[in-house]
Amino acid sequence: MASSCSQALRHHVCKSSRILRVHLQKAWPNRSFVLNSAADQQPAVSSPEEIVIPKKKTWSKEAVLQALASTVNRDPTASDYRFQDDPYLTPKTSSEFKLFSLSQESGRNAAKYFISTYPKYFQKDYAQPHIPCLMPETLEAQIEEVSEAALIERIQMRKVKAAVDLYDQLQQAGTPVSLDVTNQLLDLICFYGDCDPAQENVPEQRNEETVGQENTLSHNKRSPCLVFSFRENNNAERIFALLSEPNTHSYSALIRGMVKVTDAPTSTFNFYTYTDLLNNQLKADVSTFNALITAAPEVKEKYNEKWELIVDLLKQMAEQKVKPNLLTLNAVLKALRRCGTVGKSQAFPVISEMRALSIDPSLASYNHLLSIFYKPGHKGQTDILQEVMNEVSGKSFTPQDPDDACDPVWHLSLQCLDTKDIEQAYRVHELLGVGENWRLLGNDFQQNIYHARFFSLLCMMENIDVVLKWYRDLVPSVYYPSSNVMRDLLQVLDTDNRLDLIPQIWKDLKQLGHGNRQTLVEELLTLMAREKQNQEVQETFAECALDIKKMYDTGDRGKVMMSWTAGSLSDLVSVLLAAQRRQDAWEILKLFKTHNRVPSEELLDKFLTCIKESGDVNQALELVQISAGFCLPGTPKLIQRVQQEFLLSEQQK
Repeated sequence: MASSCSQALRHHVCKSSRILRVHLQKAWPNRSFVLNSAADQQPAVSSPEEIVIPKKKTWSKEAVLQALASTVNRDPTASDYRFQDDPYLTPKTSSEFKLFSLSQESGRNAAKYFISTYPKYFQKDYAQPHIPCLMPETLEAQIEEVSEAALIERIQMRKVKAAVDLYDQLQQAGTPVSLDVTNQLLDLICFYGDCDPAQENVPEQRNEETVGQENTLSHNKRSPCLVFSFRENNNAERIFALLSEPNTHSYSALIRGMVKVTDAPTSTFNFYTYTDLLNNQLKADVSTFNALITAAPEVKEKYNEKWELIVDLLKQMAEQKVKPNLLTLNAVLKALRRCGTVGKSQAFPVISEMRALSIDPSLASYNHLLSIFYKPGHKGQTDILQEVMNEVSGKSFTPQDPDDACDPVWHLSLQCLDTKDIEQAYRVHELLGVGENWRLLGNDFQQNIYHARFFSLLCMMENIDVVLKWYRDLVPSVYYPSSNVMRDLLQVLDTDNRLDLIPQIWKDLKQLGHGNRQTLVEELLTLMAREKQNQEVQETFAECALDIKKMYDTGDRGKVMMSWTAGSLSDLVSVLLAAQRRQDAWEILKLFKTHNRVPSEELLDKFLTCIKESGDVNQALELVQISAGFCLPGTPKLIQRVQQEFLLSEQQK
């Protein structure tokens, strides 16, 4: 039974393969097709005119998860994915977001620190399959003897000082070290400098030596988290001088390390090193040329001399048959940023030349190009932004250059937003939604700046319906607006005459932690008190006003309480009077005396008009007494109105 089923299945597969081959042959009659079936034992050999369809496709381990993730869009009502495991710690404000995210990361680092410090207590592997990053890392060297194997181990563990000390011990003992291992040591030193790299998840220990180093070290721009230092007569130069016959790798490592020190003497030293390489009948590799091109602006002073040196290096690459790569293009563009008008005249020819060599620009390339041409506030340069956006729109980018990690998407976004062009802003935001481009926007702080600028531009250019659509989409799932941005939103409500939405915005203000921003709260009260709305809206205004009063009375825990001003009290009374909440308004009116504030004559006239509608003579007299207590100039007029508009007894007169 099983054999018959197997034969039937094999027959069905072969029949399907023949049908597929026939259809493919009809579509491409000039090509031959080879379909590998499951029974094929030998891999098919393809000719230039053959299309080989493999019998199976090998998927990545994350393919299923990526396919599932592509079916789900971002939920604008949900919090950030980092906080979904614990709803109690879901942030409601930008300060809470920063506090909770840093606390979570701090706890994770603390756990990793203890696991790495005491690995013997964490040897049980519960994960199936094995997950290496969850197991303790080996932080201590296992080979104690002075040997080349011990040196290789320390190089692999990135222990710069220990590796250099061990290398010196091997030299003193007369033990030869192979050129390959020495080159690996040079690579390590030239990447990290003379100091050990900062270990992850290890608490920082500060002393006089480390503080002194921080004052003298320069930060490597290619990696913001990497502190790089080279002093005079550093270990890289010393070890390189000990080599009897350095090869191209040795020269390349030294030049690539020294180019990170951006001063004229060191840059000149790099070109001397390159000359020594040529004198030894060696050829430089592409990494060496890229480093020299980066250092070229430091060697020459005039713009045209800098460009001539770069051109000379490119010609030498062609003579030595060294093929340029993307890093070469970016190194040239980065150098042109410091060549003034020469850079503007040569930038596009460089890109055209590189494209002729099948080198496509990366995000860093476009960032360098914009830095050459674009100056914020110069309207004549916006055409460059338009061309760059035409190039990058709809594309998904991945980092290909170390400078791609320096947030080129963030710079591009801010430059586009500076033009105040809403269409450009939409194109930038659409670009961030393609693939994983949003990851290149930068850290949480930079993402917050981008969203603030984007939303402020929306408030400036769009109507209230569009603004609210984006507001509900961004807040608070990816963005926690500041008080200034919320003030922009209130201005949009005022411009489009949608003040009926103020109570909803007030709830969001409280949730976002802006309920104690006095200037913002006073502006909100002014908008509610300025014009009288229909009765339903006025009721919601009154409830909102009373809720604001509670914020003045109690405030948020741990935050500075707001102080009453004459304007805020007057607006609050006006809102309550418009909603026929005379008793609540009367209680607020008493706060003028409590907080040493003076009500306006216009407010008292408005209050008297409201009292007249109810005919409460006693309250009208109390209002006159309040006016007289503040010695207001309008008190006689207020008395005259009471005498004319109310029926008073002899005693009341």
